[in-house]
Amino acid sequence: MAPKVPRQQQPDFPRPYTTVDVVIFTVLDEALKVLLVQRPLDTSDPYPGRWALPGGFVDIERDADLLACARRKLLEKTAVRSPYLEQLGSWGSATRDPRGWSSTHAYFALMPAQDVQLAKGANAADVAWFEADAALAGPSLAFDHAQILKAAVDRLRGKVEYTSLPAFLLAEPFTLPQLQKTYEIVLGRPVDKSGFRTRMMAADFLEEAGVVESASHRPPMGYRLKDRSMPVFFPRTFSPRGEP
Repeated sequence: MAPKVPRQQQPDFPRPYTTVDVVIFTVLDEALKVLLVQRPLDTSDPYPGRWALPGGFVDIERDADLLACARRKLLEKTAVRSPYLEQLGSWGSATRDPRGWSSTHAYFALMPAQDVQLAKGANAADVAWFEADAALAGPSLAFDHAQILKAAVDRLRGKVEYTSLPAFLLAEPFTLPQLQKTYEIVLGRPVDKSGFRTRMMAADFLEEAGVVESASHRPPMGYRLKDRSMPVFFPRTFSPRGEP
């Protein structure tokens, strides 16, 4: 619990609203999806009925830091405690929230869809998965959340070119073909199959988890991550299928 500031030390200047928003990604139905919540329909709240990223105000009694707030919001919305979580950036201005000067600190999370139990919470009208590109192209999101979502999609796709991040979107154990398919879904294009297995094995971030049930004559090997705390980095980016 964060220590309380003695009354005589309370600042005598206006303080901005401080929130944390989380861009939660998964792969579902062969598409990169993002979790959005529908804001309350009550017109006394900003952007009533509009879709937004999950998040909320920092609770100084419960949140020791920004990461703790992000993890709390994740748990409230998905029932998942330990997904991959990375700080994305901060946004702040006098106009992003009609209630007053505000700043938000954004994170993005990666998690397997099978692990998620959606919960809309008391301050949301609904919660649902949306295709990430459709959410960016569709009706505008509340606040500046379209900007934050675009930054998260760009960050994810940029890092996928040279890291093992897509593995965090899969339930374990997973096969190498499933991992390659996840790379292709996130990138939005095929990758060269011939070198994919070689690169994955050379990076030494996977361990065998036994064969996976399959209808094929030769059941494939399943894998799990050796370390779920951070991705590994590859020495070069992926080539599109058919290119060297």
